[in-house]
Amino acid sequence: MAERAILISGAGIAGPTLAFWLKRAGFVPTLVEHAPQLRVGGYVVDFWGLGYEIAQRMGLEPDILRTGYRMREMRVVNGAGKRLAGFGTTVFADLTGGRYVTIARSELSRLIYGKSAVGTETIFGDEIVSLAEHADHVAVTLKHGGARRFDLVVGADGLHSAVRRAAFGAQAQYEKNLGYVFAAFEAENYPRRDDGIYLMYGEPGRMIGRVTLRDNKTLVLFVFAHEFGARIPDLAGQKALLRAEYGSGQWECPLILDAVDAADDLYFDRVSQIRMPRWWSGRTVLLGDAAYCVSLLAGQGTALAMLGAYVLAGELAKANGDHVAAFRNYEGRLRGYMESKQKGAERFATAFAPRTRFGLWFRNQVLNIAALPGLAKFVIGRDIVETMTLPEYDWPVG
Repeated sequence: MAERAILISGAGIAGPTLAFWLKRAGFVPTLVEHAPQLRVGGYVVDFWGLGYEIAQRMGLEPDILRTGYRMREMRVVNGAGKRLAGFGTTVFADLTGGRYVTIARSELSRLIYGKSAVGTETIFGDEIVSLAEHADHVAVTLKHGGARRFDLVVGADGLHSAVRRAAFGAQAQYEKNLGYVFAAFEAENYPRRDDGIYLMYGEPGRMIGRVTLRDNKTLVLFVFAHEFGARIPDLAGQKALLRAEYGSGQWECPLILDAVDAADDLYFDRVSQIRMPRWWSGRTVLLGDAAYCVSLLAGQGTALAMLGAYVLAGELAKANGDHVAAFRNYEGRLRGYMESKQKGAERFATAFAPRTRFGLWFRNQVLNIAALPGLAKFVIGRDIVETMTLPEYDWPVG
């Protein structure tokens, strides 16, 4: 088979998933990750759909169910903590045929990496600084590892992809800012716990949420309307911005901001999508958020990253390593589907933090309607129920 050596930038969700399926197809993947180790903490994701089906095929379902959470309720509260709206999350299980779980994104990444790591070279604490394409290979320069040669390069390195920047140009050409900021952190020993419940409190243009985790940890999420440029503030700046936005808030805002002050790390980023006219160029191809980020608020980024990895590996196997045919077919299979998910994500983003009091009231009425028997499919079903069937490939190894 031609073109066997493939460098994958990014060891989050998409990269290790791709490495797993590439090995099944007889390729030789190498992972390079900027971070010194697999990331921990961060935020939880609702995991369902085709990504869940791929996880099943990878033998991950028992571990996902063991480490994940079965949430019971999504509840919106007012400033005094009184319930305003919400519904039981069994509706999601009904819409997904029971294939639905909430899991820490870092934990899902760890489980996927565990499946792909054996026999895969992984380089932590390094990154691609330049790419030079030749007729039969890509010359790669790593910041610390020096010059390497690969047949193909895959950018699976997220919204702020260095591979995309090197191969396709500046991020600003492809980023659509949705006008919100997302932040998250894990609080230790937070004094209030509500197992199995997503709690949300909202004011015009901002939302704060809380999820009780195991080991006396609590996940706190912030979504607020804000526009800032390419530079993301440092930790001190992030904390100051959160205090400016939520300092006058009711509910548990004072308690949560005290916990923010004690935090050593925050996940903090603008809410954006990536929309590219083409996902590949020559011997370099983009995957996951690097190519078609739907946004942090869509709730499907991990599943879509896994779907893209599965299809890209399958098309490379099907084309016997002919990267031009494989890249073309990978994009052809998925572009329309990903674009539809991006459109849905734009609708979904505004539901987190409506900018007016009427918008908050209307969002709460919609959530209450979703709690009525039989109506959930019509209210939220179009963004939950899958419209695509997972392609079947002949995996020659494993």
